[in-house]
Amino acid sequence: MNESDSTPYIGQIVLIKKGRDAGQLAIVVDRLDDKFFLLADGEKRKFDRPKKKNAQHLHFYDYISPEVQSSILETGRVTNGKIRFSIRKFVNEVLDELKKGDELDGERQCN
Repeated sequence: MNESDSTPYIGQIVLIKKGRDAGQLAIVVDRLDDKFFLLADGEKRKFDRPKKKNAQHLHFYDYISPEVQSSILETGRVTNGKIRFSIRKFVNEVLDELKKGDELDGERQCN
């Protein structure tokens, strides 16, 4: 998803591109307006003290954690353990597949 495709959703996984937390994954836990979002990773940034980030400093993945999204929409809260679980699940399932695809593309270009 590019920044211009559509608005990010609660529960969506993002990669922080700028700032002290650059290179880390987090989950959108709230939307302040079109430009700013609150993020949590369940470890350093817990749900109770999310980080406010500008959308221009984020890369939005096309993956929404159903566990986190449903919990926030139903109760208004989510556990930090559920956030950590969702990020780990995303890394293990989705990012590994993307890396495998990149390796295959690299092999095709070399041959």
